[in-house]
Amino acid sequence: MRVPDVHYAHNGDTALAYQVVGDGPADLVYVPQWISNLEIVWEHPLYTRFLKRLASFSRLVILDPRGTGLSDRLSTHDLPPLEILMEDLGVVMDSAGSNRAVLFGGGDSGSLCAVFAATYPGRAAGLIVYGTAARGTAAADYPWAWTEAKWDTYLAALSAGWGSADYAAKTTAWLTPSLVNDAGQLRWWTRMQRLAASPNAIAAIERIWSEIDIRPILPSIQSPTLVLHRTGDPVEDVEAGRDLARHIPGAKFVELPGNDWPPWAGDQAAILAEVESFVSGIREEEAKLDRVLATVLFTDIVGSTRKAAEIGDYAWRGLLEAHNKAVRAILARYRGREVDTAGDGFLATFDGPARAVRCAQVIGEAVQALGLEIRAGVHTGEIELIGNDVRGIAVHIGSRVAALAGPGEVLVSSTVRDLVAGSGLVFEDRGSHELKGVPGEWRLFAVISRS
Repeated sequence: MRVPDVHYAHNGDTALAYQVVGDGPADLVYVPQWISNLEIVWEHPLYTRFLKRLASFSRLVILDPRGTGLSDRLSTHDLPPLEILMEDLGVVMDSAGSNRAVLFGGGDSGSLCAVFAATYPGRAAGLIVYGTAARGTAAADYPWAWTEAKWDTYLAALSAGWGSADYAAKTTAWLTPSLVNDAGQLRWWTRMQRLAASPNAIAAIERIWSEIDIRPILPSIQSPTLVLHRTGDPVEDVEAGRDLARHIPGAKFVELPGNDWPPWAGDQAAILAEVESFVSGIREEEAKLDRVLATVLFTDIVGSTRKAAEIGDYAWRGLLEAHNKAVRAILARYRGREVDTAGDGFLATFDGPARAVRCAQVIGEAVQALGLEIRAGVHTGEIELIGNDVRGIAVHIGSRVAALAGPGEVLVSSTVRDLVAGSGLVFEDRGSHELKGVPGEWRLFAVISRS
């Protein structure tokens, strides 16, 4: 078939390629697994059949994620954190004229769509994730992901073989065993690798996903959710899919037979039937925006009482005004929303944790010129919106984290640390702590550098 027209949306200086196919009653945004090239995907008869079927019951928006295919490429030193990829998704939706859509992501893209749905519930009419794990690397409480050793072996082979016919043959046998004897598949897959990403870039992007852990945000997802997973998935254990579905409120989990990784290989009809049934069954209702996933930032001037006593009330008021002016200017620069100013501290919310951490660091540097020092705490979680105020356990956690920060320190929860892979931020473990009024122990990290 003729390749659909390619359009470009722009997030700052980055051009993002996308296509719109079909004119169904519901918008469906498909974020491909792993790599993509919007020219090459339409050369594969099975992939073409899969996309045309999606477009038969929806207005389908397909994109090449930043760094792949026809979108702007990345250097290995310029990799985006998850919040930038979410921003890209919103920018593409805007450009395509889609205010609200069902999001469909496979593999790592499923994680991206899940966090987007939690952060922007008004834009996610529904969520479909396929073959997705919530955590990249195995942990004591998450045995289904790859170990660090397996990641190292995989990344070394990927960097050495990417784009070669030999590596394409090996990965065809691994990822699409039903097509292992298909010579056309091997030629197509070799071209796809070469035209979708460079060897170093794909290895760096994969390393980011190995560091991601979105488990803490799953309970915040409010959109109707369908979790699909094949029992013989060669990349993500089916237990990872079961675990993902258990932690998303009201999610429907569908386990399908098969051992091909891409949804378009193997029995695509079974997957498409589930997707069509889910999309057609969603009732368009006004989104409830009283609860969202957000990052909270608390800042507090260190030794404010002592400083006020030293310089006197009049001078202190002038210094505090200068501090507040500087903080508000920096919040605006990093798209933070000021919620409250209590005495000598600020509470602000952000739609991305890396942006909040960088904002805290810049505030700390800026107020040094005033002879002041701050401590800051950052946490990501579900907040409740009440007018211009915010409430909820995430707010309490952010406050407690800030209270434990030392002078000049930006302290973050493990949730923040696990969501900012690719940001260039470097952390130092500060151990586990009990937070007053908050159940359990919380592992905290100090930010020690920034890109």
